Amino acid sequence: MNCVDREPVVAGSFYDSNSNNLKSQLNELFSDFKETKENISALIVPHAGYVYSGKIAARAYAMLNPDTDYENIFIIGSSHHVSLYGASIYNLGHYKTPLGLVPVNLNLANKIIQSSKYFEYNRGAHADEHTLEVQLPFLQYQLKSIKQIVPIIVGTHNPDILKEIAKILQPYFNSSNLFVISTDLSHYPTDKNARIVDARTVDAICSNQTQKLMQVLEENKELNILNLYTSLCGWSSVLTLMYLTQGNDNISYEKVLYGNSGEVMSHDTSRVVGYQSIVVTRNEQKSMEEISEKHKKQLLKEARSAIVDYIDHDDDLDSHETPQELLNFNSAFVSVYVSGDLRGCIGQFDADIGLVDLVRRNAVSAAFDDNRFLPVEVEELDDLNIEISVLTPKKKITNIDEIVLGKHGVFIQKGWNRGTFLPQVAEKTNWNIEDFMGHLARDKAHIGWDGWKDADIFIFEAIIFSE
Repeated sequence: MNCVDREPVVAGSFYDSNSNNLKSQLNELFSDFKETKENISALIVPHAGYVYSGKIAARAYAMLNPDTDYENIFIIGSSHHVSLYGASIYNLGHYKTPLGLVPVNLNLANKIIQSSKYFEYNRGAHADEHTLEVQLPFLQYQLKSIKQIVPIIVGTHNPDILKEIAKILQPYFNSSNLFVISTDLSHYPTDKNARIVDARTVDAICSNQTQKLMQVLEENKELNILNLYTSLCGWSSVLTLMYLTQGNDNISYEKVLYGNSGEVMSHDTSRVVGYQSIVVTRNEQKSMEEISEKHKKQLLKEARSAIVDYIDHDDDLDSHETPQELLNFNSAFVSVYVSGDLRGCIGQFDADIGLVDLVRRNAVSAAFDDNRFLPVEVEELDDLNIEISVLTPKKKITNIDEIVLGKHGVFIQKGWNRGTFLPQVAEKTNWNIEDFMGHLARDKAHIGWDGWKDADIFIFEAIIFSE
């Protein structure tokens, strides 16, 4: 199918249509903001014309580390034009702005659409909609590269369906991806009333409690404030994000910058729109204690069950619920031993499935698909031992002096070649750092003994447990 790229429809009105002028406009908006923040999972940002809300949005975008190479950026906004059963994902081509093409992850877009009745492609949802488009130049300006986006327009106001949409997106809410939620706050009250209503709404969002947000939105209506058309125009998109984060103690919502349209242009304070930027971060510092003994036992049980099921010709590896406490983990390796001898080790970084499904998949692959070894036989099950390594997010480094052998695993990548050693490799081999890196480069990444010297290097830690 030929790509049909989505042309910008509000360039020249919401923001400048000339690329050089737009860069100058963005330079001005970002000029006062230099501070970045680590472990950002999501941004909530306004979507008005840049002259009105550009500064508010830029403050949040400026907190992104420009070097971060997100696997996907999910941009989610609520439709101003159409009603849908669920949500629409643009899957015809890519998005364009005056700053260039922004690639859409078409494979993922189609995968999500095909896997759920709550997603579709609806032309009207994207054709004249500004809510996603206005976010793209900010991302193009702040990030050195954008690998791909997933543009989603929410067209339902049904909280039950929004919850189902969040369930579909849950596996992608991880450290490899960024979520951008596009919304303004109150529409058309006076400046004084806007500040009152907006403060209530923002506090509810930052509580990370969906019921509190819904309650506050209803209470705002009951205030009978003159000309208050809505107190959160993109509430359905915000609620979707909150369904992803609610109950997760590692997630924090932080207010960044507030303003309203009465502060610019004509300074008309009699009828304003409110804007707030919010940054959502996660605590990525995982330790052994943060996976409970209960959940370790559950993961080991799931791994063994998957291997037995496979032998019994039951290939049901997916759709097993991952406990809330484990949702932040999306990288894991499974090692299989028979009578103490390694018979397979398979893993994956930055998976787009839950940890339980990931462990089950890797267990089967380690037992039967590691071509270095013979597949495990049914009569060997009694002598089988399983070891699971749940990995913390990868951190890019520039100097191997940062590697602590025995503590850090290392992942290297050079072009399409990549390889990894888990932390326990150093303990079993007693290599020094140069030998460790040499073997990793030559034996795993296949880029030669010294290939690591001009490769991208990442470190991670592992939470290791076994039967």
